[in-house]
Amino acid sequence: MEPTLIHHFLENSAEKYPDKIALIHEDTRATYSQINNMANNLAYWLIDSGIQNGDRVTFILENSLEYVVTYYGIFKAGAVAVPLSTDLKPDSLNKLLVELEPIVLISSTKFERLLKSTDLSIPGLTRIVISKPRLSLDSNSFKVFSFEELVSDAFILNPEPSASEIHDSDSEAHFTGPIYFAMRPAPCTMQMDDLSSIIYTSGSTGKPKGVMLSHKNIASNTQSICEYLELTSEDIQMVVLPFFYVMGKSLLNTHFAVGGSVVINNKFAYPATVINQMIEENVTGFSGVPSTYAYLLHRSPLEKHRDDLVSLRYCSQAGGHMSRQVKVDLRRALPDHTKIYVMYGATEASARLTWLDPDYFEDKMDSIGKAIPGVTVKVIGKNGDELNVGEEGQLVGYGENIMQGYWKDKASTDKVLINRGYHTGDLGYKDRDGFFFVTGRKDNLLKVKGHRINVQEVEDILMDTGLLVETVVLGIKDDLLGNRLVSMAVPVNEEIDENILLKKCSEKLPDFKLPQEISFVRSLPKKSSGKIDREKCLEMLK
Repeated sequence: MEPTLIHHFLENSAEKYPDKIALIHEDTRATYSQINNMANNLAYWLIDSGIQNGDRVTFILENSLEYVVTYYGIFKAGAVAVPLSTDLKPDSLNKLLVELEPIVLISSTKFERLLKSTDLSIPGLTRIVISKPRLSLDSNSFKVFSFEELVSDAFILNPEPSASEIHDSDSEAHFTGPIYFAMRPAPCTMQMDDLSSIIYTSGSTGKPKGVMLSHKNIASNTQSICEYLELTSEDIQMVVLPFFYVMGKSLLNTHFAVGGSVVINNKFAYPATVINQMIEENVTGFSGVPSTYAYLLHRSPLEKHRDDLVSLRYCSQAGGHMSRQVKVDLRRALPDHTKIYVMYGATEASARLTWLDPDYFEDKMDSIGKAIPGVTVKVIGKNGDELNVGEEGQLVGYGENIMQGYWKDKASTDKVLINRGYHTGDLGYKDRDGFFFVTGRKDNLLKVKGHRINVQEVEDILMDTGLLVETVVLGIKDDLLGNRLVSMAVPVNEEIDENILLKKCSEKLPDFKLPQEISFVRSLPKKSSGKIDREKCLEMLK
């Protein structure tokens, strides 16, 4: 598979596997042909609305058929796709819209109240599309359209890059949709280096930033992931992560690139339903962040159904550090034939930088593996030189997958894109076998009693006790100590004793690294990506 424009993943699979089920979501089972036709209909409407290359189209949608159609339809029209978090509040949404200046906003009835509470009088925003609209959003500054009235799965040719190719074809003879769509080509030829998408970071280290990714960035990373995961058209991916999150987006693109199938389950709050559907749909792949697997292990019948997951070829994990304890428990709970891929990346890398070959899972369990095909990773010191084996420095990634920069934020861009490499902000080292290890983040070091503490180390020791589902360690400002080390933790059972937990930790940690307080909770606050929301945890502890 050669790098290509993103929407070609869908178009190529629609040509090769037109009647194959590409997407399953509750009662919806859509084929590649249906999805491609729907995306074409939306693309022609966008083109008819005056969309030009580089124009932004924002959308707020849950994982669904509508999301997939919108995502690929925007690319087909030559526009820039900007998916936004489904957790946004009115003020935050307004700020992002002002920053992005979109031409069109697409959403669904679930988010109508959010839109109604948001100041949408944004210069240039002239059209809003709602799936199954119920409320009135009419305004003098924009028109509201129904998604269902604009989009059907009636056959229509893919938009072409030049008017002559459209006019010389006999497309009208095959087209059954609105006649004014038939003769509208895409605005101009798209290039691999054109901006394709702006994906906002989760804001775990400050204000969310709009990561600008080109078609080449995403396509090259998609190709690499397909290669090392050995994906084929036979693969069926269970998706519980949101598509607006870069890892969720990679699950969609990789499986559409190979002609596989995607099963959407938006009910991970009830993990037993996820396990049951994986069995029913013969799912071959499951992906999650650390908390996803923590809850599958302790809040679902995963181990009970171990022998029923006969089709589960692999599980992959990214989205942050996962403790050794969770990895050990996961290996025990999964079928022997199921491979575990530990992966590492960032939104700024179009998703992925490294992967740990499952053959090394036992021997290199604490490693993030080696660079994926087409990517180079180095450990860089403070003076910018590459460090030797075993020396700790900052991990820096190089490759065609590295972002163009942050949207309207040159200062932040210049801080992380240096000498054509993406400086991740993560500290780590490389061992003699060429495997990389992450030791923590530069901004996660806390000063306690005069000592600099890596909170990842403390979290790992807490998890190693086997008494917790998950935990987060934070620092609360203290005039005497610098920071007071505190932990929020989800216990495996409610009878846990804080003293027993601390005693177990004291066997491996010096006194100054022990949390001075442990707060037990039923669950940790999460971002919509599934990552632990450290800021909200800190607010709860204050």
